[in-house]
Formats: sequence, C-alpha cells, structure tokens
Amino acid sequence: MSVQQPLDSRDNSKAERVYADLRRRIRELALPPGAALRKEEIAVALGVSRAPVSEAIARLAEEGLVDVFPQHGSFVAAIRASDVRESLLIRMALESEAMRRAATLIDSVTQRLLDANILEQERALKAKDLPRFYDLDEAMHAIIFGVLKMPRTVRLLDAARAPLDRVRRLALPEGGRARETLAEHKRIVEALRSGDADLAQAAMRAHLTAVSRSIEWALAEVEEGRG
Repeated sequence: MSVQQPLDSRDNSKAERVYADLRRRIRELALPPGAALRKEEIAVALGVSRAPVSEAIARLAEEGLVDVFPQHGSFVAAIRASDVRESLLIRMALESEAMRRAATLIDSVTQRLLDANILEQERALKAKDLPRFYDLDEAMHAIIFGVLKMPRTVRLLDAARAPLDRVRRLALPEGGRARETLAEHKRIVEALRSGDADLAQAAMRAHLTAVSRSIEWALAEVEEGRG
C-alpha cells in the first residue's frame, strides 16, 4: 500500500489554490451535486500535479461538500438536509455568541468597512447582481469576525457555512429574500455601531432565524425535485 507523502510549502500553496477554486465552484453550483471530480482534468486545468488536487478534495470531503468513493472516484456531494440542518445549528450557536464579543471590539475603521460594504450590497441589489450580493454578504461576515482575532473560530464558522451556501443560493432569488437579507444586514451593522452586545446578538439571531426559514423552503424544493 502506498503512503501519501506530506506536501511541502509550495504544494500546500497549490493545494490551497485548488481548494479555493473547487470550493467556490461547488458553493456557486457551477459544479452541481453529483458532478465527478476528475483529478487529472483538474490538475491540467489548474496547472498543478495530482497531489495538491488530492489534498484539496480531502479537505472538501471533510466539509461535506465532496463524497469520496475508493476505487470509484470523487463526486460533488448531494445537498443533504441533515447536513444542512446540523450546520445551521452550529452556525446559530457560534455566530450569535461571536457577535456578542465582536460588538465590544468594533472600531471606527471596521465600522467604516461595514458601512461601505452595506452600500455596495445596495448597489448590487439595484443592479440585480445576486452573485455580487452574495460575495458581499460573505465579506461582511468576514469583516465582523475578523475583529475577534480568533482564527480557529473563524475557520469553524466558515466550515459551518459551507453546506448552507448551495441552499442559500437557491433561496436568495425567491420571494424578495435578498431585500430582506439586506435589511437584516443593516440592523446587524447598526447594532454593532451601538456597542450593545445583547442587541448585536439579537440582530444576528434574527437574521439566522430568517436564513433558517428560507433554507427550509429551499430544502423542500430540492426534495420535491428529487421526488
């Protein structure tokens, strides 16, 4: 049996690039559930060897975005309701508590970044550019939790978001959800501006509760499509 050799720093950098590329395409549904991930093709397309591709796929499998079947290959994971609901639970617990801490740490520079982000969200919605809006949504959360200086917590939050993102992208265009999301984001930013930890936590919990409702709607659509 062959033993996989550890990656050197250059390979780690390549693996990170492959991971980021595949993860983004999976989360954006450019690589749909069930799509085969052929290592040779990915390696050629991204100009790397197989080793970084294998490392990236292994990381995606840990996040529940890829299913690996020995001797058969690797495939983009199905959208599984159990994984999505578990991620929602983790995100609610982690992110609402993190907001309490962030509210006491937000400085004027970070507040300006958040205000600029909200302005760009408004422009994206006006232009009906939902991919841009979604990227700004992610950026807003990254700005907020960047003030914590807790990289492991941020990684856990990002991993918890991963199984949710495909379902959220299905839900966002429906029923004015994007406009509602923007309103919730504004309340979060204003709560942070106040410095009130309880208010900030409540604003995030209200947002995540609304996210949960929209995701349940999208899950029902996914399940109906499979029926």
